Amino acid sequence: MPAFEYLALNAAGKEEKGILEADTPRQVRQLLRNSDMTPLEVQEVAQKQQRAEGKSLFGGSLSTDDLALMTRQLATLVGAGSPLEEALSTVVRQTERGSARRIFSALRARVLEGHTLASSLKLFPSAFPPLYRATVGAGEQSGHLAEVLERLADYTENKQMNQQKVSTAFAYPALLSVVAVAIVIALLKFVVPNVISVFETFEGDLPQLTKILIASSDFIERYGFTLLLALIALLVLLYYLLKIPAWKQRFHRFALKLPLIGRLIRGINTEHFARTLSILASSGVPILDAMKIAGEVVTNIPMRRAVDTATVKVREGMAINKALHQSGYFPPMVIYLIASGEGSGQLDSMLERAAIQQERETQSRISKMVGLLEPMLILVMGGMITLIVLAIMLPILNMPSFIR
Repeated sequence: MPAFEYLALNAAGKEEKGILEADTPRQVRQLLRNSDMTPLEVQEVAQKQQRAEGKSLFGGSLSTDDLALMTRQLATLVGAGSPLEEALSTVVRQTERGSARRIFSALRARVLEGHTLASSLKLFPSAFPPLYRATVGAGEQSGHLAEVLERLADYTENKQMNQQKVSTAFAYPALLSVVAVAIVIALLKFVVPNVISVFETFEGDLPQLTKILIASSDFIERYGFTLLLALIALLVLLYYLLKIPAWKQRFHRFALKLPLIGRLIRGINTEHFARTLSILASSGVPILDAMKIAGEVVTNIPMRRAVDTATVKVREGMAINKALHQSGYFPPMVIYLIASGEGSGQLDSMLERAAIQQERETQSRISKMVGLLEPMLILVMGGMITLIVLAIMLPILNMPSFIR
């Protein structure tokens, strides 16, 4: 029985929105009329969500927060023995976000019609990534859906927590950088010109630092707005260039060669790959399918292609650790742990251990980078302001030799 989202007028003439389950839109309208409501609009939830995904700029998906919360709720309810359709109904009642309600209402309607949860998830590819759909499918086939959902809940919550840590770590340096640039520009545009006007009464050569300050102030005064437009145009051009596959691949390859950023990118992508492959392997997904799906969570194009190449080599009979080692992108410790897992028959647990080790190393590297970046920004900001103050003060200190 499909779910329908309605917009109707109640007895007081006010608009109300909600979701009802019925066989047809006509039946929904009749149910509304029986409740003394005038139906204005009735749409099937699945069709409306698919249209929204097609029109939306960002693809109409669930946020990481919503996916983590609702997966945990669903895992808890299914683990407690609730039938899947009742668990989905409870999740729908507990959520307040319209998009999430529509998606899970459509899922419940599909399950009631006899479809599996995994096949229902395919209706919303933007909301549920391939890892999620494949893992749920393996859990349903093996009869261990509750355990798989628990593992997925742990994964989504861990992913959410890592994203928050990275955002929090870089929020202060980013804000400090913006404030520093804004202060320097404001000084050059509004403060320095008023002070420099005093130097017009001086004769003789001004200090070189003061000349540089005057030239910088004049440049900002004359070309500041043009420079801002040029910077915006450059960012827009870069944005569209990165949408071209060839340019995007060049940029990703260049990023891997950067001294600090490259190691950070390799660490983050390796952690995502190892954790995803661990979840899929422990859920019963065939290893070749698991490697293909795990490769999709790798955001760096050269590393993703290396995983695809490794998958082909594994299909031909090569060990996973050797196939990944030949790419040169994955850390030796991760390769060693995968080799140990293949040798001992505990690949899933060793992959999880590799993911944890790589996650700790990445977080440590981010903490060190942020710890160094903050004092460096403060020093640069202080140095710029000190130079401006010196450029202003030097002529004033030498005023007796300059006055006519």
